Formats: sequence, C-alpha cells, structure tokens
Amino acid sequence: MLRALIIALALCLPVSVAHAQSTGQSPTEDLQTVLQRHADEVANPGRRSVGDLIADLVGSGQPNVATFLERWQDKGVYQRSTDGLFFYAKRQGDEYALTNMTTGEPAGSVPTDIMTEIRPNGGVRRVIGAALVQFQLSDPDRARRVAALDAISRSPDADQIEPLRDSIEGEGDPVLRLRKERLAGHLRARFGKSTDDRIGAINELSSALDVETRSVLNLILTTTSEVAASVPEGTNVARILGVGTDISEAEAYARLVSANLAPAPIPRDAIKAALTANITDGRVGGIPVGQLGSEASRTAAYDALAAAGTVPPSVTAEIRRAALASNIFYDAYTEKDAAVTDAARAALDEVEARVARYQIIDISMDALSLASIYFLAAIGLAITFGVMGVINMAHGEFIMMGAYTGYVVQLFIPDYTISLLVALPLAFAVTFGAGVAMERLVIRHLYHRPLETLLATFGISIALQQLAKNIFGTQARPLTSPGWLDGAWVINDVVQIANIRIAIFVLALIFLGLILFVLKRTRLGLEVRSVTQNPGMAASMGINPDRINMLTFGLGSGIAGIAGVAIGLYAKVTSEMGSDYIVQSFMTVVVGGVGNVWGTLAGASLIGGLQKGIEFFNPSNTLAAQTYMILFIILFIQFRPKGIVALKGRAAGD
Repeated sequence: MLRALIIALALCLPVSVAHAQSTGQSPTEDLQTVLQRHADEVANPGRRSVGDLIADLVGSGQPNVATFLERWQDKGVYQRSTDGLFFYAKRQGDEYALTNMTTGEPAGSVPTDIMTEIRPNGGVRRVIGAALVQFQLSDPDRARRVAALDAISRSPDADQIEPLRDSIEGEGDPVLRLRKERLAGHLRARFGKSTDDRIGAINELSSALDVETRSVLNLILTTTSEVAASVPEGTNVARILGVGTDISEAEAYARLVSANLAPAPIPRDAIKAALTANITDGRVGGIPVGQLGSEASRTAAYDALAAAGTVPPSVTAEIRRAALASNIFYDAYTEKDAAVTDAARAALDEVEARVARYQIIDISMDALSLASIYFLAAIGLAITFGVMGVINMAHGEFIMMGAYTGYVVQLFIPDYTISLLVALPLAFAVTFGAGVAMERLVIRHLYHRPLETLLATFGISIALQQLAKNIFGTQARPLTSPGWLDGAWVINDVVQIANIRIAIFVLALIFLGLILFVLKRTRLGLEVRSVTQNPGMAASMGINPDRINMLTFGLGSGIAGIAGVAIGLYAKVTSEMGSDYIVQSFMTVVVGGVGNVWGTLAGASLIGGLQKGIEFFNPSNTLAAQTYMILFIILFIQFRPKGIVALKGRAAGD
C-alpha cells in the first residue's frame, strides 16, 4: 500500500507542475515548508513511516522534489540546529557552505557544529529509490531514464507496471521506447493483475529473442523439488520424477531423510562407536569381539543391539524400498497458476526453437565470413602452388607485409577511407615485387626439388619475420578501419555480423571475379592455364614457362599482400601474423584442389564451416576445434587425395 500511494502521487506530479506552469501560478507551499511539517520524520526517518512524508512531498507539486529525494538518499541533506531548517551543504574547512533547497541558491556559510547530517538507513533509502524511479522514467536526461530502467530490471515489482506504461507514450528515443515496452511486458508477465493479462503478456513475449525475455520466462517456470506421500491439493506440478530414471535411489532417499519421511542411515563410524561402547565380557550383541572382522558380522551385532533397544535400528534395504515406494517425488512450479505456467512453457519452447534456428543462421554467416578470410589468404598460394608446384612457406609473411604496408600508409594519410584505397594497390605492388624478387633469386634455382624449396622458403619466412621485428618492433600495430565499417549488421538479438567481416566477404567476391576474369579472359590467364596443364606443349607453342612462373609467383604474392590489408583491419598486425594463416592456407589449397580457383573456394568454405561447427559444440576451446579439423582433413585426403575439385592436366599426372 505504501508503494502504491507513493507511485500514484508520483504520477500526479508532472500534471500538477504542468498545470501550475501553464496558469502562471506557483505551488502554494515550497519545499522547505513541507519538510518543516515533517521535520522529525526528515531528521530521523523510518522505513514504515517515511511514506507519509514522501507522499506529501510528491503532492506538493514542487519541481525540485526529485532533486531533494536524490540528495536525501545520498545523505546530502543537513539540518541547522539553531532554527531546524534543512539545507544542502558542502564542507569547506571548519564551515559548511549551504544551498537553499527551494531556490538552489547559496545560503551562506555556518560553523560545522550547528549542522547535523541526515542519514537515512538502508530501508529508507530503498523506499526513496522506489519513489525516485517514477520521476526518472520521464526525466529529460536520457541517462537518468536509462538508470531508472536499469533499476527496474534489477528489482522488478508489480507497482512499477503502470508508471512504466504511462511513460512509454512520451518517450522520444526509439531505443528506450522499445526497451520500456519490452520491460513493461516482462512486468505484466510476472505481476499482471489477472491470469488473462499475464497470459496475454506471455504470448507477446513468445516473439522475442533476447536473453532478458528468456530469463523472465524461466523465472515464471522456476521449480522446487518436493517429496510427499501424496501431492498436496492445489500444487502446480511440473513433472513426476521416476526413481532410478529421473533421480537416483540414493538421492531420492536423501530427500526423504531431509523431509523427515524416512530414518537416516546409520554411518559406519556411528556403528563402530556403538559396538565399541557396548562390549560386555568380550562380546557385542552376543557375538565375540574377535569375530567382528567382517561387515556382515558387525551388521549382525548392531542389529542384535537394535533388537534389544540399545541402539537405533539400522536402515535395511527393505526399509529403503518401502520408503521409496510409498512416497512421490516431483518438481513443483513456484507459480501456482497452471494456466500461466502452461503459457510460459509454450512461449519458452517457441522462443528457444526460434533462437536455435537463428543460431544456425548466425553460425552459417560466421562460417561464410571465415571462409572468405581463408579464401583471400589461400588464393595466392593456390595459384603459385598449382602452377609451379612450389611449397612456399613464406606465403604468410607476404600477408604480413601487406598488413604492414597498410599501417605505413595510414601514418601518412590520416583519412582511413583514402588510406585504405591507397593501401590495397600499394600492398599488391610491394608484395608482387617481393614475390618476383624471391622467385628470381631463390625459387628458380630449386624447381623440382621440393624439400630444398620448403627449407629455403621456411628460412626466408623467419628472416622476414625478424626484419619486421627490427623495423616495427614486437608490439602489435593498429590498422584502423574507416568509420563506415564500424559496428555490425544486427538482424536481431541472435544474428549479427561485424561490418568489417561483410567488407572482407565482398572483397573476396571481387577477387574471385577478378581472378576468374584474368584466368579465363586474358592472354596471361591463357598462358598460365597452358603452363599449368602441360608446360612442355606450352613451351613448344612459343610461351615462356620461366616468365609465366615469375609472373604467377608475383601475382600470388601480390594477392597475399591485399589479403594482409583486409585481415589486418580486424586482426592484430604483428610480425607473426602470417604464421596464423599459413597452415589454414595450405589446408584450404590441398582440400579444395591444387591450382583451381573453384577448388580453393570450396576448400575455404569446407574448412570455415567445419571450424565454426566444431566451435559451436566446444566454444571454450578453439585449439580443440582446430585439432579436430586437422584430423578430419587428414581423413578426407585419404579418401580424396586430389581435393574437392581435382585439376586436370599436369596436376592430374602428378
């Protein structure tokens, strides 16, 4: 009743204040006058009696009541002993600087010994806080409205329903309006005036997906574990538990003991102590002490003592079975209205089913995003490996070089959009040149010698990592994405994806189209495909395989540089970043099919989907997900060694 009175008067405050302002009149009593009428209650408030004071304050129509309640709750109100007036005060040395509570103007300074701080206890502060929430729901300051909603979420109550619903109509912020509507639905579902009102609110919640709504439905469906000889009348039973199926016999009997429905088993230590205490002439219960070495003999001795009434009887298997058979074990809803719990169960089942469907969509989008990253990282390696048969362990370092190129560009061009447009072609040029240099200086001398090529490129990767450390240091460097890539595309509370990942996916599609165009529609692509399928025949037709190998290696390296810029926009840019993608790149190429663009796309999709699928079942251990993924790929290669899309020609012959 106290809270209802406070809330009803709080709702009247905005109306009374607005009326006074529109008529040019001021309220008949100022704040100080009201406080003086309740001076004793202000100075020494009590949780049960403070309601009359707050109701009087709200009914006064003063616009500064909310400020007073806040200061009072925070122990910021003082009383002057000389005249009993109340002030806001701030200590300054040996004096208090006073503030008039009605006008907010300075009211001079007084010695500290004539001021007494008002200190409401915890119960009073909670009552004040409940009254304040009603003011804050319609406060012009958005932060105060958010704080009020947070307070209601933490401590929901039936008295908050009407003030919350009344504040929705005047809410101009669409985000807060949606939150108020949702929170009002939560309160109605839990504290509605009638069963129909609660069921209607619950049915409306069935279309939501947020965690808070699911939490509210779960609160309505909270159960307690009970046991009784028969289910009490009026109990809202959630389910009957089967002993041995839903609940173990040991746990069931322990519940009986806790409910004083069965005798507690006698502990072994108690049996031993009882036998020791009842030794008479070398015997216990008629059994010689020397024969008590077995469990059966000790049990027989104890039962003999129990039959004589010396000790409490032990719990036999027959007693346990009889006690379990004569009682019912069940879970009961704390909510007594079965219609409400039935509606909540149906709503929660529907919500969870929809959440599960959207989780599949969310995982699929994450897998697609990861596949696009793996595709960008591996497509260059697929081209060089497929055409030249070179195992380039330094491919990851070309990704790292591209990322650092983007970082350096941002040092000179602070506009992140322009710097990104400059960094992409520049990263291609830098890594293309590095790839050509590497092919001319090292790779060309090691053709058809895979082991030496692997060792040489591995050594180059280590050298490039150390060079990057010497130039840029060991700390991660920022590669900042443009502002229009910030945030995420939020479909609902379950499905969302970062804008930067969408951009990487689009970039992967663009590169897929460009590479297919180059390979299918240009002379360079024709020559590359010719050398890939049959280098001897290509050479006899006037194509220089050595030149094609050089350009192909440079092209693959350049694409890796562009991938580095894209990956660096959301991942850390360090000298070791290439090592994080070299293994996945090789797996993508091998699984998809060496030297085939469509195969690389298929391999990236398979690995990305597989990794996200495994992480879904074991989200706390990504290392385990990668381990299972590698094991799967090893088994996959055993059955399809040429990959998903096998390449014809030279690769087929190899």
